[in-house]
Amino acid sequence: MQPIYLLVGPPAVGKSTTSRALASKFSRSIHIPVDDIRDMVVSGLVLPSLDWSRELVQQVGLARESVIHMAFQYQKAGFAVVMDDFFDPHQLSEYRAFADQPGIHKVLLLPEQETAHARNLKRSGDDPAREYIDIGIRSVYAQLNASMESLRAAGWILIDTTHLSIEETVREILSRSSA
Repeated sequence: MQPIYLLVGPPAVGKSTTSRALASKFSRSIHIPVDDIRDMVVSGLVLPSLDWSRELVQQVGLARESVIHMAFQYQKAGFAVVMDDFFDPHQLSEYRAFADQPGIHKVLLLPEQETAHARNLKRSGDDPAREYIDIGIRSVYAQLNASMESLRAAGWILIDTTHLSIEETVREILSRSSA
């Protein structure tokens, strides 16, 4: 049975880049970014914000349910699966039953908050989206700081990527998920 990895974290911490690099370590693999599924909404897409409206909760839930289904289908076909998503105020409630199954590796990428802001600045430059993402970074770090012990207790692998390259992060994930 091939593994399924769920990589989460705040915005701008390298979830997608790390997920692609992790997936490349397997002979058959797929990377499924939840944001890509959400971006398939043509009309009526609600972007994450500090206000989690019913519509936003529904759209995020639909995307996550779709990704879970895809993950199992690809795993059944012999693919290693790497999913990436962002941490939210509901603490990823859609993944709870899924993430506790054997062969599911839950990974939280968590560099120092200042590093996430610096990576966002490097990635976004003067783009007006930079401030929107910085607000998201501040919000998610506040949520994570309050949830750290419960995440550890739930079996999440927490990785401080502040000083790690993508390759070092992937090695750390593989090392800690096989233990």
